[in-house]
Amino acid sequence: EINAMITVEVLQEMGAAIDVAKNGQAAVDLFTAHAEGYYDFILMDVQMPHMDGYEATRCIRALGRSDAQKVPIFAMTANAFAEDVQKSREAGMNAHISKPLNIRAVYKQMNRYLQG
Repeated sequence: EINAMITVEVLQEMGAAIDVAKNGQAAVDLFTAHAEGYYDFILMDVQMPHMDGYEATRCIRALGRSDAQKVPIFAMTANAFAEDVQKSREAGMNAHISKPLNIRAVYKQMNRYLQG
């Protein structure tokens, strides 16, 4: 929760509009409740209650919307081993950002997708 608060504050300071989901199901619900193309990025905590970030990502990717396959989803996790990165990729995540949060790593990934 503290990581989410810090991330929200830092991203809001740079002008980003933020929605926060308390669990994986809420993340899927927020995504589906908004119009296609509403979200530029999703920062997905891997360890959330009710539905983890991997499952939430798979649910979003399975939606029949044009943006469901395109929206960049970044794993945020304390798990930083190669198998953890692979698990994120297999779930459909575009990048794997380790905690504690390095805001430069987040910016780097965002810029990578904004420029691409």
